[in-house]
Amino acid sequence: MALYEFYGETCPHCVKMMPIVDKMIEDGIKIEKFEVWNDEKNAEKMKPFSDGKCPGVPFFINTDSDQWICGGTDEETLKKWAAGDKIEN
Repeated sequence: MALYEFYGETCPHCVKMMPIVDKMIEDGIKIEKFEVWNDEKNAEKMKPFSDGKCPGVPFFINTDSDQWICGGTDEETLKKWAAGDKIEN
């Protein structure tokens, strides 16, 4: 299973999510972060995951459950997403 976050370095919604994501990582949840606004390779990596799901960032995808979040969210929803629990998109 992989947990990915695609974000933009100066995206205000992404900046708001950073403390939540970083806290989850500190708590042992392995979330791989990919900056896509300034990194073409990461932007290309995002395309097959976000196709038809999310046109922007932040974009979170759980490759095991195929649960995804487009945009900012709260900590509780992000934890459910990471655990593979059903969330509303």
